[in-house]
Amino acid sequence: MSSTIFYQITTISRRLNLFWALSRTPHGLIDMTAPAMAALLCLGHFPPLPVVLLGLITVFAGYTAVYAINDVVDYRMDKEKVRVGGYNDSDNYLDGVLIRHPMAKDMLKFRHGLAWGVGWALVAMGGAYLLNPICMYIFIAGCVLEITYCLLLRVSPLRVLVNGVVKTCGPLAAMYAVTPSPPLFMLTSLFIWIFFWEIGGQNIPADWTDIEEDRYLKAQTIPVKLGLKRAGLFCVVTLLATTFLSFIVFWASPLTFGPFYLLLGLVINIFLLLWPSLELAETRKRKKAMALFNRASYYPIAVFGLVLLRVLEQAVRIP
Repeated sequence: MSSTIFYQITTISRRLNLFWALSRTPHGLIDMTAPAMAALLCLGHFPPLPVVLLGLITVFAGYTAVYAINDVVDYRMDKEKVRVGGYNDSDNYLDGVLIRHPMAKDMLKFRHGLAWGVGWALVAMGGAYLLNPICMYIFIAGCVLEITYCLLLRVSPLRVLVNGVVKTCGPLAAMYAVTPSPPLFMLTSLFIWIFFWEIGGQNIPADWTDIEEDRYLKAQTIPVKLGLKRAGLFCVVTLLATTFLSFIVFWASPLTFGPFYLLLGLVINIFLLLWPSLELAETRKRKKAMALFNRASYYPIAVFGLVLLRVLEQAVRIP
């Protein structure tokens, strides 16, 4: 009896892991710290506990849904990439912690993946509406833009701009979740900051790792269309801009960041963004693209940790 129960639990766990893999949950959990970071930077202190709890559920549902939507829309293209030898799970790649694109590898049925994505999207929409209807509209816009981004794969490398906007949706919605009218300068500077980080630290390096398959499939990505030299330069320039903008956002926040925090912020930017981007631009090797993607993926949680530390310090000092 106990062995049967254990077998059933193991089977369910393995099955559930395929859905987590579809939504790239290990990577998604790191990305989810970006909205938390944005909320603290905008507010300058912790929001009420009900907002925190509802926000956590909504953010988890939203990121889980959007990553699944990406695989649903890209299903046929992903199957082509798998057919020509792409998406190797043995790569040292953050998105490969779990199985990469399980639907494309026929490990998960398309209809199940679609239901998974739609289900989480409905949860996210409900939570976003309760936080602030504007949050729901931002989430819907993010889903539409994610679908558009996928459909532009063979159309134009400018799709990277669409992807940059998609990644800003979570942090922007978080700002509206904690205050009905975020300061325009704070909103704009944070938008551009996250936008450049996504392009230079995530999108271009990710496309770089799939460049051979993308060339075969005539995909229009920055590395394929502009070449590796210019793609590497794009990474360096956008991540230099990201570094500069991080200090603009710190300045715009109601939080005050002293020399220690500014120095720590600079170290984070150098270690996670600038250094690996310079290595990629110099060597133009696939493994360096993976290294940049992996390090840059930890940027939101690293900055979140810095901001959280400052909020906690401020909370302790207030009588």
